[in-house]
Amino acid sequence: MSHINWMEEVLKRKDDFIKDLQGLLRIKSVLNENDKNPEAPLGKGIKDALEYMLDMGNKDGFITKNVGHLAGHLEMGKGDKLLGILGHVDVVPEGDGWSVDAYGGVIKDGKIYARGSSDDKGPTIAAYYGMKIVKELGLPLGKRVRLIIGTDEESDWRCVEHYFAEEEMPDMGFVPDADFPIIFAEKGISDFDIFQDISSSTSSEELQLLLFQSGRRYNMVPDFAEVHLQVSSKLEKIDQKYRNYLREWKLEGDISVNKNELILMLVGKSAHGAEPKDGKNAGVFLANFLQSLELDAQGQKFVKTISSFFNKSRGEVFNISYQDEESGELTINVGIMNYTIKKGGRIGLNMRYPVTFDIEEGKAKIEETLKKNELKLQNFTDSKPTYVKKDDPLIQTLQKVYEEQTGEKAELLAIGGGTYSRALDHGVAFGALFPGREDVMHQKDEYAIVDDLLKATAIYAQAIYELAKV
Repeated sequence: MSHINWMEEVLKRKDDFIKDLQGLLRIKSVLNENDKNPEAPLGKGIKDALEYMLDMGNKDGFITKNVGHLAGHLEMGKGDKLLGILGHVDVVPEGDGWSVDAYGGVIKDGKIYARGSSDDKGPTIAAYYGMKIVKELGLPLGKRVRLIIGTDEESDWRCVEHYFAEEEMPDMGFVPDADFPIIFAEKGISDFDIFQDISSSTSSEELQLLLFQSGRRYNMVPDFAEVHLQVSSKLEKIDQKYRNYLREWKLEGDISVNKNELILMLVGKSAHGAEPKDGKNAGVFLANFLQSLELDAQGQKFVKTISSFFNKSRGEVFNISYQDEESGELTINVGIMNYTIKKGGRIGLNMRYPVTFDIEEGKAKIEETLKKNELKLQNFTDSKPTYVKKDDPLIQTLQKVYEEQTGEKAELLAIGGGTYSRALDHGVAFGALFPGREDVMHQKDEYAIVDDLLKATAIYAQAIYELAKV
């Protein structure tokens, strides 16, 4: 254990910490491209938040740099090697229903409330104060330490893309924008579309699928689906069959007639696409029901493709089931389903694949399966997995620091989600949400527990020193 009492050093600066954090929280740094100019490419609020951090760094004696108004950094120390800490100051919109000012930084019952308090302004200020403590104590460092400030993490990551095109990649680093103890592995994330062209003809005697829509985002399990069929003489039979189906699966839904269209609606349960089993996919459930009806060939093909994923979220449909010890199972979420009789169909999928999975081989198998069914693969994107071996010095140092500061075992976590550590060649996500705490990121009345932020600051201070010392 270091002879320095890191928590004591944090508490000496508690009032300044809270004041500086409140100042940042009071800036509404939401992406606003209607308010952009060359000096504020993502809007004035985000520009103000970036400048707030850089001004604070200047005042405290750090070397600062604004990199194209999309990112910036604050640096201390000397040496050829660089330790990077990557945080962000942009936030998602506040939404409705707050009981306090979403940009007030109000403290009550030991919690500081504001959009960004936990994601990611609170943790970024904690990392900043960790650096500040090491600097003010005059501790000898053998590496440079750089806090990199992102401004577009909640959208398209243009900030880090621009930053690393201009600036050096750290030799190692961590991201204070996730969970403690340490996230050492993040699955690869791939979004792609299945396209179904329009077939040549449809018999007017068949029950025609006119429209099918469910889901808006690849990475969410859709909780609502709607289908329009041509009105059929079999209406009464379909009505009873559908209500029985809803009852069987304990689902909510409705069936109605509007002019010449029979409309079926189904309510499922939303969940994050990283684990489809946590939700009830409304589109997949509805497609599974429609399979039992005699639809036109084009419509039948569309619903059959979707319902092939019924109770199958592990890659079975494409024969790519896979898991590894480091990061678990491959998962596939059916996130977007759109069809019209005149335009054909599109199905948007979100795949999370383990760190040792061969994505090129997987993609080839997906294409092969689709080709057999006369479907097309389009818009394939791939965010590579990130993974640092358990015996890596970075991991071992962070484990040691976490255990010394908390007295708890530093378990290594693998996740299906994605953090900023993907932007680093050699980095992990490290805090600042402690085990057992409620995750209120992106929710109304978002808050951070003040004592937790102070504890995180002590952890970050010691980690910075241990990783960068001579």
